Amino acid sequence: MFLSCLTGLAAGLVFLHFLQKLLFPYFWDDFWFLLKVVRYGIRMEKYVLKGELFTVLDKFLSLAKKQPQKPFIIYEGDIHTYQDVDKRSSRVAHVFLNHSTLKRGDTVALLMSNEPDFVHVWFGLAKLGCVVAFLNSNIRSNCLLHCIRSCEPRALVVGADLLETVEEILPSLPEGITIWGMSDSVPQGITSLKEKLSTASDRPVPRSYHVASSLKSPHLYIFTSGTTGLPKAAIISQLQSLKGSAGLWGFSCTANDIIYITLPLYHSSGSLVGIGGCVELGATCVLKKKFSASQFWNDCRKYNVTVFLYIGELCRYLCKQPKREGEKDHQVRLAVGNGVRSDVWREFLDRFGNIKMCELYGATEGNISFMNYTGKIGSVGRTNFFHKLLFSYDLLKYDFQKDEPIRNEQGWCIRVKKGEPGLLICRVKKKNPFFGYAGSKKHTEKKLLCDVFKKGDVYFNTGDLMVQDQDNFFYFWDRTGNTFRWKGENVATTEVADVIGMLDFIQEANVYGVTVPDYEGKAGMASITLKPNKSLDLEKVYEQVVTFLPAYACPRFLRIQEKMETTGTFKLQKFQLMEEGFSPLKISDPLYFMDNLKKSYVPLTEELYNQIVLGKVKL
Repeated sequence: MFLSCLTGLAAGLVFLHFLQKLLFPYFWDDFWFLLKVVRYGIRMEKYVLKGELFTVLDKFLSLAKKQPQKPFIIYEGDIHTYQDVDKRSSRVAHVFLNHSTLKRGDTVALLMSNEPDFVHVWFGLAKLGCVVAFLNSNIRSNCLLHCIRSCEPRALVVGADLLETVEEILPSLPEGITIWGMSDSVPQGITSLKEKLSTASDRPVPRSYHVASSLKSPHLYIFTSGTTGLPKAAIISQLQSLKGSAGLWGFSCTANDIIYITLPLYHSSGSLVGIGGCVELGATCVLKKKFSASQFWNDCRKYNVTVFLYIGELCRYLCKQPKREGEKDHQVRLAVGNGVRSDVWREFLDRFGNIKMCELYGATEGNISFMNYTGKIGSVGRTNFFHKLLFSYDLLKYDFQKDEPIRNEQGWCIRVKKGEPGLLICRVKKKNPFFGYAGSKKHTEKKLLCDVFKKGDVYFNTGDLMVQDQDNFFYFWDRTGNTFRWKGENVATTEVADVIGMLDFIQEANVYGVTVPDYEGKAGMASITLKPNKSLDLEKVYEQVVTFLPAYACPRFLRIQEKMETTGTFKLQKFQLMEEGFSPLKISDPLYFMDNLKKSYVPLTEELYNQIVLGKVKL
């Protein structure tokens, strides 16, 4: 009797297991991840109840006492322990205490490439309670001036390799800003921070200088990449810094991991997820001055890297490298980031081994995030009932012609069905705030949608078009500014670029819409670069797009560039290309027009351009 009951129980358990696998295949993934989220939330609440606001800096300071000799940053072969970083950042703090009028709450701009002193200056200023504005090290002239003015800093700290960049704009800088250079020899008008560091004290800075009054108080300014205009300074609160630092932990990284950071530290992925994530774990990071596809795997082997961060096209650049023996000979088990395409994802795994790719979705300034903790190819994240309760997000039907959400007769926005692309928005509330941007309030207001489903509600507009499938996975579809409408249809630029990029002679494809006189919407245009020693085959390009794309999505114009302009985080620049349009009078690059009669792209001459503008040639 007992044996038969035991057998029946075992059979029932096996049946339930198969039923769960069939009906709820991601149950345990969701369950364990939810437990992590709950654990992290409880830990945060405990600090609040105790009256302690424990920030990323506080976590670092506790680690500097707990594990002083553990390597924190490895840079170009040099090891900087937790104690080393603590002491040098304290030197930075004492320099500003003794040689400036900086006080708690003041903003200091930081223009520096990836190097340990970036972290030393960041943490040193944080020890004084200052807000640090991370400036993009690639910008110059008027754009750099715009960024400095928008965050209104009291001081500017500049890396040795970027002093010339600042020297160019010195006469135009706002009055009252002191300039500090991380070099022994600095131009006139700039004070040497490096010189003063050599004699500064490394004694601890009293916690009273930096203790947070609220987790909602500003900690950093991180600039948007400016792909469609001038960058904006997103306000990063202490709370957002903590959330960002929990990303690696959420993907099951531990203190034993060695994290490879090749992404720029001025971007949230490098600083919040990377450096902040290492602090949260008590782990070691290998910091690279600049991403190098040719050196990537050698570095991973040399430093026993187990996790790396990626963004944008980094993985694709690695796949484009010539194949070598032993490419799977490494210890990397996990990659965390966002923006890798499905085809690149598959190729990457086939070529470089069993590495779990964990996509992490979230705008720098946003109040919504998703994590693909299952590793499902192509998905930027996963949601469930509890996630929806925490974030109150929705996907809205979008009018691409008017560039705004569609509203019904009552004036309310309309939710899309599963499987349909929609604009991702997230409810702004006390527990899930949106902190906005420094400077002009209009930038903050533009990111908010009001009276969405009822009078008085407010939502953060991500600007991202997403698709949610039947299994509750999210997929990135396009940006609202990138998607354009042509022939009454919506064209996703990423889809078109992926199709063109399949051709073996194409290195890069950047797709956007251009205005054509007397036509509604925008006509598709693709700016492309060719692989080295490869020639352009216009007939093949034509055959490729008409075979794999609907007629309305086929680019009407091609532009051949020698080099593709990108942001510091590998995002393709579109704004300038859209402004230049398709005129051979303005553009010196080779231009081509889609000719359906010749079944090829043909040179866009001045005569042909005039015929198109006058409406004599139909698109």
